Amino acid sequence: MSEALTAEESIVDDLRVLIVDDHDLFRSGLRNLLEEQGVLIVGEAAAGQEALRIVRDVAPDVVVMDLNMPGMGGVEATRHISAIAPLTRVLMLTISDEDTDVIDAILAGACGYLLKDSSIQVLMDGIRAAAMGESLISPAIAAKVLQRVRASSTQPEIESTIRAELSEREIEVLKLIANGKDNGMIASELHISPKTVKNHISNILMKLQIDNRIQAAVYAVRSGIV
Repeated sequence: MSEALTAEESIVDDLRVLIVDDHDLFRSGLRNLLEEQGVLIVGEAAAGQEALRIVRDVAPDVVVMDLNMPGMGGVEATRHISAIAPLTRVLMLTISDEDTDVIDAILAGACGYLLKDSSIQVLMDGIRAAAMGESLISPAIAAKVLQRVRASSTQPEIESTIRAELSEREIEVLKLIANGKDNGMIASELHISPKTVKNHISNILMKLQIDNRIQAAVYAVRSGIV
């Protein structure tokens, strides 16, 4: 247990975070809270365009991004960041829990979606998850994203890529991810350890060149295999 905690602490110590929000007081307060947790704040931005300039200059590990801002908003900024800095992860932190806002942000490439009334511990969990390429998104939100993807046009040519790149076991895991199962549920259903599930997911993301599990789920749904 102590080794796991040490590893997790080292992740926090090494994290370089950019805060993007158009409210000065909120940015200042959030900066203080995160610095108390050992996070290195490498910049602040009040709008999307400014955020892009900072991302290009310093390539932060995680961007904590507001949704609604003057000029370029959070969704458009996230889309640009995903294109110009694929190793920089975006975590949305906003007051909006509207389905459309959530879905648009995730499909733009956000690794997670949290509300501003979240505790600092939940926010730290979200930042850690984003830094490791994982997603902190509730199953209900994930289900809404996939429902929207199912309603849009599928791309059956993706199925051949999935079947060519992944093993049968990895395809099983991918299908369960797309059905909203977390690692514990997948481990139970396939009678394997959670660590093995995590290894499978890492392999799936690497082989399909995808950033996180919610994007893997979207990919699977678009292919028609689930």
